Amino acid sequence: MSPTPSAPQEGARTREVARTPPDATRATRTGRAWRRGAAPGLAALLSMGAYCLGLAAYGGYPFGPHSRAVNDLGNQFVPFHARLWDLLHGTASGDLFFNWGSGYGVPFLADFVTYLMNPFSLLAGVFPRALVDLPVFLVTLLSIGLAAALMAVALGRLRSGPGALRALPAVGYGLCAWVLYDGHADPMWMWGLVSLPLLGIAADWCLRGVHWVAGTLLVALAWAGNFYTAAMATLATGLVLAVRLPVDGVPGGRLRAAGRAVAMAATGVALAAPVLTVTLRASRSAQPPPVAVYDSAPPLLDQLGQLLPGGGHGAVPAPNVFVGVPALLLVAAFPFVRAVPARARIGWSLLAVGIGASLVWEPTILLWHGLTLPNGSPYRAAFVLSGVLVMIAWLALAHRPRVRELAAGAGLVAALLGCCQLLGTARPAAWILVAGGGTVTLGALMALARFRQRPRARAAATAALLCAGTLGAAGTVFAVTEMRARVPWFQPKLTMSQGALAARRGLTARDAWPRSRTDPGPHEFADNDPLLLGGQGGAYYSSYVPAATARTLRGLGAGWYIRGRHTLSFEDPVGRALMAVSSSQMPPLPAGPRGRYTVVHSRPAPLLTVRRGPLPGRRARPDTVFARQEQALGAPLYEVPRLVPVPGPAPERAPGGWLLPDRPLPTADADAVAAQDTGTAFTARCTPGSLALWYAPWFFGEVTGPGGASRAVGRWDVTANPLRRLGTVPADGVVTVRFAGPGRPYVPERAVGCLPPGRLAAALRALEGPVGLTAGGHGLTAALRPGAAGTAVLALPAVPGWGCSVDGGPDRTPGALGGLLAVPLPAGATRLSCTYAPPGLAPGLAASGAGALAVAAVAGVARVRRGRRPLPTTRPNSEFPPDL
Repeated sequence: MSPTPSAPQEGARTREVARTPPDATRATRTGRAWRRGAAPGLAALLSMGAYCLGLAAYGGYPFGPHSRAVNDLGNQFVPFHARLWDLLHGTASGDLFFNWGSGYGVPFLADFVTYLMNPFSLLAGVFPRALVDLPVFLVTLLSIGLAAALMAVALGRLRSGPGALRALPAVGYGLCAWVLYDGHADPMWMWGLVSLPLLGIAADWCLRGVHWVAGTLLVALAWAGNFYTAAMATLATGLVLAVRLPVDGVPGGRLRAAGRAVAMAATGVALAAPVLTVTLRASRSAQPPPVAVYDSAPPLLDQLGQLLPGGGHGAVPAPNVFVGVPALLLVAAFPFVRAVPARARIGWSLLAVGIGASLVWEPTILLWHGLTLPNGSPYRAAFVLSGVLVMIAWLALAHRPRVRELAAGAGLVAALLGCCQLLGTARPAAWILVAGGGTVTLGALMALARFRQRPRARAAATAALLCAGTLGAAGTVFAVTEMRARVPWFQPKLTMSQGALAARRGLTARDAWPRSRTDPGPHEFADNDPLLLGGQGGAYYSSYVPAATARTLRGLGAGWYIRGRHTLSFEDPVGRALMAVSSSQMPPLPAGPRGRYTVVHSRPAPLLTVRRGPLPGRRARPDTVFARQEQALGAPLYEVPRLVPVPGPAPERAPGGWLLPDRPLPTADADAVAAQDTGTAFTARCTPGSLALWYAPWFFGEVTGPGGASRAVGRWDVTANPLRRLGTVPADGVVTVRFAGPGRPYVPERAVGCLPPGRLAAALRALEGPVGLTAGGHGLTAALRPGAAGTAVLALPAVPGWGCSVDGGPDRTPGALGGLLAVPLPAGATRLSCTYAPPGLAPGLAASGAGALAVAAVAGVARVRRGRRPLPTTRPNSEFPPDL
């Protein structure tokens, strides 16, 4: 222990510090800030550069013709970012609370906080709307860079070491397998990649007993950006903290550090509470997804094979966890690095093995995913294991592994590659990246270990490591992208192609909202066409499709996919009129000019109609789609005859319909004509000249009628056919319809309805609309005709959250008529106002306010305590911890 300096010596040192020139002090601070930012800056540049280099080599967007808009990226996230552009520029139909354009009117706040809260998503407003694919790409790219930069910082908090070497495993984290296979197509999930190191920094502050307020804000930032992946990152950070508490020295005691961490996490989550409460209420009222079943855990070797970059991917799904060749070699060498204390080696190794096992065991899969088995990949939490592997790799590298220790790790990697080759799961890319790139990386690591005392040799080895790691990461990006492109299921959507731009221009010119709706139609540039193109259609694809919306639209004759989590527009004239659709855009005919869309104009019902008399009493719901449409419109429309089988393949009677014989579908377009003579035929009698329509929501096969054949794609409870045209009833009044499908398809007995000429027009003329109607962001106001009384029915699915008042009276929850919003009107009513408030927002704001008060209180107490401490007489040796 050094002796305590005397008072004169302290005074001399103080005077010496005071004589330090200000310019020298600023230069010292600048140098320290530069050194502190070098590692994260290098990690960000190398990871983003490698990602762009790999895409450019393949020719992927924006560096080539191959689109990235596959699966949900094209169907959901590009359209949602187009909607964000509209919100930022004030051109959206609706606001953050409500979306008038999709599903004929749906809540939007849960969609916003789930899909658009990655801060980089705001870049959508900077670029032209026609280039919306570009900012969506930048969300992924910048998230990769920020995650790599923050991981470089987090690794420095874990163990001090050279910044350039810290950037090496950080690049592996930024371009880990989860990013290339899962996260790249989900921009909001990419914030989870950022959240893990962000929360790691906050947890390190808990261990050191500093920055509680700042750490709480980091937790809130992680959860607000994307609560789904933030929950996974928080759980993983807690496990890392559980390992560090007994392994690392903790100032102030382990129990106090754990308590700070729990309080920090709880308060940070409370600050972001509106995100959770709104989405929780939206999830509870949403249409349930198809039932997900977890078969079994993949074989151990298949799981270990996922550690090989660019390869090791057999037919058995397994968590995607590779983190690059340099990190792989260091992780394999970690158990042999003697400089790491045995307790740390055991703790970190058990942590990695435990997380890996938890990713493939159903009870813990449920824990990682919020107690719900995902409808899709059950391994969405794999990025947390990649993060832990990178931390282990850094601990090995920071403890200066010896040549023999590195050789032992390389032997394990070689053995794994050989085993995967024997099983046929190692792809050629794995051999190139692991065997070729691994040799260079191993040589550089060994040179770094052998010539550590020679600055030039050390610099050359470090440069070789960074080059090998970056080029290997770029090669992995190329290999994974090329492999995915060969899968037929990954076909990109058109998104903002020239055809979509032309369609949008046509819609914009015809938009008459709120007098009537302009529907983009049943064609699909993406599953969310109204968000991409504009207008007010029925298509809507989201995890938050309200069950009330999905069931109402399907009950009235619209189709759906994914068990109602993707709704579709109406294709029949009554459904369009009922939902106030005055023009609908149809796709071009196969033989027509490319990009030319047919616009169907028709007279619609008003968006709000006044029905004389009270709402119908509680009685049995009409048993056919035709009766339900008549009830919602308030007028008789259809003739609904019973189907009568004609001589031929005999159907079998079933409750309410028929079971048909098995008839395989034609396999080529040329067989379509022959298909008209197969299947089971029925006849029905209607008024000549009527429009015949068919409705068999769960039928799969061919339906042939007077207007030709159409393909049905129904599957019980998952895919529902819409109400479709069958053709014009011939002069003899006999409609012949033929059904043919594989298996034993079911056809309802009243699958055909006929709409006599002029009947719909007469019903629409009899409807009474308002004098004036305005629709704001999340509400509408109607001026009613004098003497209005009865029931106001809005062409809007009745979802929870609406409140309506008449003539300025109190807000009351509206009722429903055929699933549409209905409000009783007293005699003499002149004004109706309805407003939507997102359920769950108020309690979320209250919890957020409580969290803000807690943060303010802690900050205030800390400031008072700092004010009471005596000022130091000497200047500290360094402004920043040595590991920054």
